Amino acid sequence: MKKQKRLSEINIGQTVEITSIENDDIFLKLMEMGCVPGEKITVHQSSFFNDPISINVSGYLLSLRKDEAQHIIVKII
Repeated sequence: MKKQKRLSEINIGQTVEITSIENDDIFLKLMEMGCVPGEKITVHQSSFFNDPISINVSGYLLSLRKDEAQHIIVKII
């Protein structure tokens, strides 16, 4: 099994697959934006202090705050 990490720890250009979302408070919000378990995403860019980060998910770019990204558990593919 490949090592799991938090989305907030992934480098620019890396493609990962969402395995779970830890925080129930933002779970529905993230799912409505296409961040569902099994979805492949690529980290597109990050701002000066890595907050927010931009990811490519479901064919569009989505900006997430670092505190949101830390609740998304991914595996590197």
